[in-house]
Amino acid sequence: MRRVIVDCAIYRQGHRTEGPEDLSDALAEARAAGGFVWIGLHEPSEREFDLVTREFGLHPLAVEDALKAHQRPKLEVYDDSLFLVLKPVVYEPRSDAVSAGEVMIFIGDCFAVTVRHGEGAPLAAVRHRLEEEPKLLDKGPTAVLYAIADATVDHYLEVATELQTDLDELEAEVFRPDIGGSRNIASRIYTFKRQVLEFRRATGPLALPLSRLSGNGPVGGGGGVPFVHDKARPFFRDVGDHLTRVNESVEALDRLVSDILSAHLAQMSVRQNDDMRKISAWAAMAAVPTMIAGVYGMNFDHMPELHWGWSYPAVIAVMAVLEVLLYRLFKRRGWL
Repeated sequence: MRRVIVDCAIYRQGHRTEGPEDLSDALAEARAAGGFVWIGLHEPSEREFDLVTREFGLHPLAVEDALKAHQRPKLEVYDDSLFLVLKPVVYEPRSDAVSAGEVMIFIGDCFAVTVRHGEGAPLAAVRHRLEEEPKLLDKGPTAVLYAIADATVDHYLEVATELQTDLDELEAEVFRPDIGGSRNIASRIYTFKRQVLEFRRATGPLALPLSRLSGNGPVGGGGGVPFVHDKARPFFRDVGDHLTRVNESVEALDRLVSDILSAHLAQMSVRQNDDMRKISAWAAMAAVPTMIAGVYGMNFDHMPELHWGWSYPAVIAVMAVLEVLLYRLFKRRGWL
């Protein structure tokens, strides 16, 4: 069990105290002291998580979601706990790729249990920041819920900025005349669109849970959510505002990348038309001397100037004049 427990501590009046190793004793001590216990787990197995489930009375459906992962962001309210799923997003600068992890948060009257899947978005920095703000941490498990949601959404803003930078570079390449028609560009645009879709899957569904946490959802108690401090609603509204900015950025990215793909395909079509016109022009220029040479290659006796000494140079000169006239005509019309 020790290998999956990232951190475990009891918090009293906003300050950390090391509690007993036994979870039952830690929970009882937190309740007796009016504090709460925060346990952080990383990819626990069903057997390893069974002890936490029994001690904290977690709902089996939420436990199943926490163990299997691959969940959409959501908020579930049970009798003895609150269950929130977040999908932190990690941006890889080397590969320009977006990958999403998962963080499940269980909130009760005097406990907070976080389950993290994936290597990205560790919660150690969030815990450290909270421990430096005793007044916020004194609000109990609600502070943990807020801090993790706030850190996740703030990181969304950073990822959105990075994606916007990548899209600007991709847009510049698309409209470069030397490489804008490359097939590799189309592949990069499609890959980027997949990254935006992965980002959207993490940010879009989170709007409703944050709306409920801010007191605007269809939950009883005057719009409040159990196990969440009433004074925390403005903080969750602030996180919701940030998420709205992120979702607007994602929508703009998705529309712009679709427009860039359409512009790239239009460029490809125009260049193919230009190529076909050039081919047609050269074919027309080749057809004229071919026709004349074909007529004079039939070996008839009665041909114009057939027995004239200058007939061969004259025919060649006629061909050259016609070729020059056709070339100038096609050049003036933009076919060559």
